[in-house]
Amino acid sequence: MTLNTILNAGMSGLQVAQTQLRVVSDNVANVNTPGYIRKVAEQAPTSSNGVGTGVSISSISLAMDRYLQQASLNAGSAQGASSVTSELYDRIQSLFGDPSGQTGFFADVNSLYTSFAAASESPSSGPARQQALSDTQQAFDDAGQIAQSIQDVRTDADSRISSTVEQINGLLGQIEDLNQTISRTNIAGGDATGAVTQQSQLIDQVSKLMDVKVGVRANGGVTLRSSDGLLLAGDGAATLSYDRAGVVTPQTQFNDIWITQPGGQPVSLTDRLQSGQLKGLLDIRDKSAPAAAARLGELTSQMADQLNAAHNAASAVPAPQTLNGKATGLDLTSAIGGFTGKTSVAIVNSSGVVQQRVDIDFTAGTMSVNGGAATGFSAGTFLNDLNTALGGAGTAAFSSSGALSISAASSSNGVAIADDATTPSTNGGRGFSWYFGLNDLVTSSQITTYQTGLKPTDPNGFTPGQTITVRLNAATGSRITDLTIAVPPAGQPSMQDLLNALNDPTTGAGKYGSFGLDAKGEMSFTAIGNPPPTLSVVSDNTSRGAGGPTLTQLFGIGAGIRAARAGTFSIRSDIDQDPTKLALAKLDLTAPAGTPALVGGDGSGARLLANAGQTSANFAAAGGAAGGAMSVQRYMSDVAGDIGGRASQADSKAKSAQALLDTATSARSAQEGVNLDEELVKLTTYQQAYNASARLIQAAKDMYDTLIGMMN
Repeated sequence: MTLNTILNAGMSGLQVAQTQLRVVSDNVANVNTPGYIRKVAEQAPTSSNGVGTGVSISSISLAMDRYLQQASLNAGSAQGASSVTSELYDRIQSLFGDPSGQTGFFADVNSLYTSFAAASESPSSGPARQQALSDTQQAFDDAGQIAQSIQDVRTDADSRISSTVEQINGLLGQIEDLNQTISRTNIAGGDATGAVTQQSQLIDQVSKLMDVKVGVRANGGVTLRSSDGLLLAGDGAATLSYDRAGVVTPQTQFNDIWITQPGGQPVSLTDRLQSGQLKGLLDIRDKSAPAAAARLGELTSQMADQLNAAHNAASAVPAPQTLNGKATGLDLTSAIGGFTGKTSVAIVNSSGVVQQRVDIDFTAGTMSVNGGAATGFSAGTFLNDLNTALGGAGTAAFSSSGALSISAASSSNGVAIADDATTPSTNGGRGFSWYFGLNDLVTSSQITTYQTGLKPTDPNGFTPGQTITVRLNAATGSRITDLTIAVPPAGQPSMQDLLNALNDPTTGAGKYGSFGLDAKGEMSFTAIGNPPPTLSVVSDNTSRGAGGPTLTQLFGIGAGIRAARAGTFSIRSDIDQDPTKLALAKLDLTAPAGTPALVGGDGSGARLLANAGQTSANFAAAGGAAGGAMSVQRYMSDVAGDIGGRASQADSKAKSAQALLDTATSARSAQEGVNLDEELVKLTTYQQAYNASARLIQAAKDMYDTLIGMMN
């Protein structure tokens, strides 16, 4: 070995030791830097013709563990989804308030029934009536505010989806740019660890927004893909796109999130997401919040319906001159044709004495006046026959919107209605006055009950050729297809013909499920598949008669229109302005002729209103709950438990996900982070190596000096 070889070996040792010390210095300086990955300089011996010539740095890399990195990314995605879900659902839960508290929605609902109970004890008390009306309106106002706030949460989620998409696009672009930087640096033999560290931090950020998988490129950098393999970065950056919906309502149809891979065509990303904030935001916007809105809509609708049932079974004292029904959207023949049982329409004077009484037996198809002989009627002649039976004491009318009204001829008289105690009238589960809303306490700007009483053999009433467009969505929320279905042509006028058109496997929704009409005339869609798709309405151009309700409005097709009911209820305006019109008494059909059948101070109607929360009602499936027969207050308890349980579950899941992320981050940091003890050991080692290399050089110099001295 020559002296030059010894000197070169010493110099290489000095240079390697300096590089190692610089790497250690960088590590120590960044011991508390978040996201910093420890550098590792790999050194290797050099040789020439089999003879060792020193040492060199073969590479400077990062102490990365791809397995631990992927575990950390997965945990970050899960935490991102659960944290945003918990945050937004906690907002929804807080809207309802504490079910056991003295304030909030649930407390206000309980207060309205308590107020009617108090009014039943003193039905002539003006303050008691006013308190009952005030508490009732407050409960429905609360429901409306909660319904709007739920849509505000969905609006917030939709806005954050849009901003998250833009954020992901920016991160993917930076990751791809760093891929190019890393590749060029590696090819040039430079140190790319800084760029690799920065890229790793960007990938961590992306993983919190959506689930990703990381692969390594041959010449440096990474290949980033979604969990199901869509290329996000590596050979160009993918681009995500999303068009916001604008104003969000229960019936808003949202657009898909699209992803365009490098050189590819746009495909839907919505149903490919498994976790991350983007998934959490989608779940809140499309599942959790709509479910809460749907249950609130069903609860408030049944609250109003049961109060109206009680109010229609009662009467104000004195009785109002006119009872104006609601717009049912039905023709009178179809509506009357569905009734069975008995009811009585009475014209009473200001003292409550019956002046004219018409007893109607829908089952027998007869009417009798003031206890006289029964005469026949048909559904088609009902209005004329009722007017004949009322004689000059009153009149009945039916509007094009499907609203029935009955008026007393004299301003000093009024109209009161009562069902037979043994065989009450019913159509779709509703009595005569209740069905037509002749004496409703609570009104709405839309149809809120969907038990139409229609049968498959009844005319559907919709204009042939008009269309409804429905959307089928997968369980993940992505769109499967939009279907435009036409009302069957003339010659196919029945409800069954309409159902056949809706269920046609080619032009209807038959491939995805079936529409059906139950015994009460309520239409529903039963989806097929596992998991089954959901159906919503994109647009509806149908109308039942000129200017009548659409298919969606009449039958409550899709969860959106049913959820929208919650914000539409209010006390009937004339009662709100004049509490004496509140129906707190009942028409006594057993009162002898000439004696009052309607008496002031009678609180039996108020007791019906007070007990309306305990009366069994038929709840439809809503928000994942099956529904069924139960009281309003029982259903309210279920809603409170469901909302609270979901919020608690979301919070628990968020905490678990955070704990898992902390564990994964700790394990990753143990591998990738800086350990000062280890670095100090390395520092000592490389200082000694530096000194040894310096002594080797000094020894070679001494040998040179000796040789030169010998030559002299």
